[in-house]
Amino acid sequence: MSHPTAFEDGPADEGGVLLLSHVGFSFLEDLIGALDTRRLKAFVLTSLPLPEHLPQRLDDVAAKAHEVRSTDHHVLTRADVEQYLAELRRRGERVRGCVTVWEGYRHLMAHANALLGVPDLAQDQVLALRDKLALRNGLADAGLSRARAAALTPESLAAHQAGGRRHFVKPVSGIASFGTFPLTAGTTWGDIERIAEEARQDPVYASAFGADVPFLVEDYLPGREFSFEVLAADGAAHVVAVHEKCEVTETAGAVLENACVSPPESLGAVELAGGLAWVRGLLAHLDLRWGCFHLEARHHEGRWELIEANPRVGGALISHSVKALTGADDLLGLWIDLLLAAAGPDPDALDRYHRRLREISYAPDGAPPSDRATFFRVFFAERGLIARIGLGTDLPAQPVVTQILLKEGDRVASDVREVFLGQLLWSLTLDERERLLPDLMRASQNAIEVHYET
Repeated sequence: MSHPTAFEDGPADEGGVLLLSHVGFSFLEDLIGALDTRRLKAFVLTSLPLPEHLPQRLDDVAAKAHEVRSTDHHVLTRADVEQYLAELRRRGERVRGCVTVWEGYRHLMAHANALLGVPDLAQDQVLALRDKLALRNGLADAGLSRARAAALTPESLAAHQAGGRRHFVKPVSGIASFGTFPLTAGTTWGDIERIAEEARQDPVYASAFGADVPFLVEDYLPGREFSFEVLAADGAAHVVAVHEKCEVTETAGAVLENACVSPPESLGAVELAGGLAWVRGLLAHLDLRWGCFHLEARHHEGRWELIEANPRVGGALISHSVKALTGADDLLGLWIDLLLAAAGPDPDALDRYHRRLREISYAPDGAPPSDRATFFRVFFAERGLIARIGLGTDLPAQPVVTQILLKEGDRVASDVREVFLGQLLWSLTLDERERLLPDLMRASQNAIEVHYET
C-alpha cells in the first residue's frame, strides 16, 4: 500500500532519508519534523498498522511525510527494505541515510545504511547488543562487569531462588521493560510462561522477542539508575546528556521508569567524570564507532555497571530533554546530522560535527555543557477502561512539553509491559531545580488525572 506524495515543491536535489516505522508509529512526527527543518524528504516505510488504526494512521503520516509505503504485514523484513530502496533508486531519488527508533528494526537500519554507503554499526553488532545474555557474560569475562547471567530454565530458576542472593529476570532480546522484574521466592515457571505467551501474542511487541521468547536470570545490580545519551562518530564518543532515574517502580511484570532529572542530582563532578570515562571505555571495548546510544547503567559504591546498551535514541522524552538542556537540537536531529555528515560530499562536514558536539557535550571532568536542567515524568496506564483523563493545574512550574497519549474510552489490556498514558517535561535552570524539584516531584505525581471505569 502506497500513499501519494504529500508535497511536490520540495527540494529534490537535497534528497531524503528513509524512516523505518513499526505499525505506523516510532516517533514519526518528530523524525519528519527534523527532516523538514533540514529541507529533506521523509520516505516512510512502515509495517501494517493495527486494524484499529487503519486507515487514519496512514492518512495522518501521509499528510506530513513526502511518501508513505506500508507493507501488508505487521513486521518489516529485510526484503521490504531492499525492495523499497531499489524502487527509490529506480525513480532517481537520492536517499542519504536510514533511521529508525524501533529497536526491533535497528539491524534493518544498519543493513540499509550499508547498502547506501553510510557509516553505521554493522548488523551483527546490533544483534549482539540485543543479546543481553551474551553481552552480560562477555563483559564479565573482560572484567567490565561483576555480574553474570544464565539462561532461565525451570532448573536454573529453582537454583537461583535457593541461592540466597538477589537476582533479576528479563527477556534475552526484549524491548522496553516488557517482562523485566526482580526474582522472588514466589516467582514460578508458570509466571515466566504466562509472560512469554503474552509477548508472543502482543501485536506490537511480538517481533522484538523472537519466536521462543527466551529469558535470562542475572545478578541483581544495586545502586541508583542513570542513562547516558551518546553520539559516536568515527570512534569519538560525545555524551550530550546524563539522566538520573529519580523514580523507578519494580512491579511483578515490568520495571517502570517514572521520572528522570538531568544533570544527575545525586552525583558530583568526580563521579560523573568516572562515568564518562567508563562510557568511552565500554564503547571502545565493544567497537561501537558510529551511532546514537542510550546506555542504561547503575552506580554503586563508586562503580558503574551496564544494564543495557541500546543502539538508538532513548524513549519517553529523552530527545526533547536533550534539546532543552543543550539549547541546540533534539537527539533525533543530532542523530540525523551524524548520518548526513558521515556520508556527505563535504570532507570537512564530520570535523564540523565533532566541534559542534564538543560544545554541547559533557567535559571530561564531568562539567555539564550549560546551566540548564530538565525534569520529566512519565505516566503509565493501568489495566482497565479509561473513563476520564485530563491535565491537572496545581503545579509549582508549568511543563514545556505536554503529551497525553490516551483518551477516554481507551482500554488497557496488559500489565507486563509499559503502556504510556502521557508525559510532561519541565525546563529549569540549575538554581531553579535546586529550589523547585522536591515540590515538583511531589506535585507532578498527579499532574495527569485519570479515572478508570469500575
